[in-house]
Amino acid sequence: MVRDGIPYVAIPVLVAMFPILLGYWPISLVFFAVAAFMAFFFRDPRRTIPTEPGIIVAPADGRVTLVNLATGPADESLVSIFLSPLDVHLNRSPIAGTVTGVEYQKGKFLMATDKRARLENEQNMLTIEGKELTVKCTQIAGILARRIVCWKKVGERVECGERFGMIKFGSRTDLLMPATVEVAVKEGMKVRGGVTIIGRIKA
Repeated sequence: MVRDGIPYVAIPVLVAMFPILLGYWPISLVFFAVAAFMAFFFRDPRRTIPTEPGIIVAPADGRVTLVNLATGPADESLVSIFLSPLDVHLNRSPIAGTVTGVEYQKGKFLMATDKRARLENEQNMLTIEGKELTVKCTQIAGILARRIVCWKKVGERVECGERFGMIKFGSRTDLLMPATVEVAVKEGMKVRGGVTIIGRIKA
């Protein structure tokens, strides 16, 4: 389980103790159920990161809701991933490299799949510079998501598939890649963070 989830699990468990002590144990079942869901939500499953050279992996678990391909050498391809409350909510670095930018922006809490969410919602964008390319990974809050967590700072190194943060309770993660990347996913696909190959650098 992710360390950020410990209070969300521990507090309902502690609260559940009081009804048991007073003899109202059925009430405690509600709090135990909440604790169980929180443990599920903040789960941190082991992932085997692919080692194929020149790949970009998914920065999050979820469903691909948007793929916009670059239209020219100076343009960027965009892949959007929607995370439901049942998905693993950890964010992982799509490439190995150095964090050269962390930009937090306050904003609205529109539905994560809304076209306006990319520009108007609360979000946090990491710029990661690798040996062959630079990508931008944006954590975007949704209607339920009220807190974006990022554990990395400018100047820190990240490995491909390494955890760098999470978004709590439903969200969206956008990935911007240069035109030199051949996108390997389509809208509607389910992807797994750190495992699914989003794209490959063109030969």
